[in-house]
This record gives sequence, structure tokens and C-alpha cells, in this order.
Amino acid sequence: MTGTKRLRTFAGANGTNRAVHRPKPRQSGTAEGMSIEVIGAGWGRTGTNSLKIALERLGYGTCHHMWEVARDRQRLVPLWTDALDGRPDWPSLFAGNRSAVDWPVAAFWRELADHYPDAKVILTTRSAESWCESFSGTIARVLADPETMPEETRPGFRMARRAVLRSLGPDWSRPALLARFRAHEANVIQSVPPDRLLMFSPHQGWEPLCRFLDRPVPQDPFPRTNARDEFFARVDAIE
Repeated sequence: MTGTKRLRTFAGANGTNRAVHRPKPRQSGTAEGMSIEVIGAGWGRTGTNSLKIALERLGYGTCHHMWEVARDRQRLVPLWTDALDGRPDWPSLFAGNRSAVDWPVAAFWRELADHYPDAKVILTTRSAESWCESFSGTIARVLADPETMPEETRPGFRMARRAVLRSLGPDWSRPALLARFRAHEANVIQSVPPDRLLMFSPHQGWEPLCRFLDRPVPQDPFPRTNARDEFFARVDAIE
């Protein structure tokens, strides 16, 4: 697989990502009547895809995640671009969703926490050093230069890069990334009331997540997904 193919497919080519768990949404009202109940404040490469699958298994229906944006790019990329331009339409963005994690969501965690005051907030976490290494070897490579990508995919690349820049700023050097990551976690912890926030790592398994969400603990193992090789395999599987 070439690096160009990885970059092109990540922009959100239509198609099915065979590796992503896609349960049927829980029947609890119409898509238009749904509201976000869980907001992920953790950045990409902190276990957001594992959390997505876990939330789906706990009955929250399809969880909004960058992979979902890639699958439905014609609808969602313009909506996220509008949000980045200061014109968010949250009900349209999250139509049919009751949970939302990963970028672009994590770039708007504060706005979403305000807009959905009853939603719980989950901050997925890992060590700053391991996150920096993982981010630099995956997302940073994928979003390096949207303008070098095929023309039809550039809007998706531009949007994704802008969302990440909103969180990280333009300096993606190791010292800057480490500082931004630590500051982000401290900001979330300081801003969200303790009874509304769960700081969570997939290594902890089901118990703290289910206790926080008041859900029974499933019998199957907690999902552990999206290691580096799997990340790029998923990128290829999108098209």
C-alpha cells in the first residue's frame, strides 16, 4: 500500500469500512428526536475507536467518529466545514447519533458540552509521550498536505486538518505536541464537573465505563482496536 493511497482514502471516499463494528441503532425515538448523551473529549489516538465500538455495544447506536465522517463525507464534510467556519448545525451533524467521539468532535468538546448540558463527557487518555508517537506516525502523516491529494478528496482532507489544527495549533513538533496534549487534558478536567466526566483508558476495561454510564457490564472482552497497522488497514478499507 502506498502512502498516497492511505492519504486519499482517509479523506472519506464513499464505501464500507469492513473493519468497523456497526450495530443497529437502539430504537429510542426518531433520528431527528435523538440527542447526544456522550461526548468524547479525547483526541484521536487515545483509544477513541475502541470507545466508539464500546458505546455501540452498550446500546448507543452508531457513534459519530471520523470513520463515520469518512463513510458519509458528502453530507458530513460540508457540515463540519460550516462548524469550523463558525456556523455549526449540531442537530444535522449528529442526526441519528446519541454519542460522538474522536476528531472533529474533540475539537469542539467545550461547545458540545455547553450545547448538550445533560450529556456525559469521556476523556480518553494515555501517556503524552505514547500519544505523540502514535499521532505523529498516523494522523499527522495522513493530514500532512491536503493540496497534494486528488481534487475530489481535498475538502475532506482540509476539514480534517482544520479540526486537528483547532486542537493542536500549527506546531506539530514533539515538544509542542506534548505541551498541547497535557494542557488539553488539564483544561477538560478543570472545566467539566467531576460527576459529569470520566477519564478513561481502554486498558481499564468495561467496569469504569459501565459504572459511569449506568450500563450492565457485557460478557465479551472490551474492544481494543485501531493499532497503527490496523489504522492504515481501515483507511484502505474505506474505499
